[in-house]
Amino acid sequence: MELVRTAPPRSDAEDADHRELHGSALGRKVWRINCGDVVNRERCLTVLVERNRVVLVGPPGETAVLTSGQLGQLRTALREAAEQAER
Repeated sequence: MELVRTAPPRSDAEDADHRELHGSALGRKVWRINCGDVVNRERCLTVLVERNRVVLVGPPGETAVLTSGQLGQLRTALREAAEQAER
């Protein structure tokens, strides 16, 4: 099952609004939180809603290491995703 598909092309102004914390795919929000791995390489956690379930996608084959600021972003993304899943 494919969980995320590429959203239709957006204008530059729309892209600027979605670069930092989240974007969209198939009309639903997708949150991407920058993080690192155990050897300090840049990675990303992704949070999305599939039907009424919240999906957390980590770096493939890696461990996500988050700073306190990144953890706050993850908390916010999970809260918003849970609210969306309940709709």
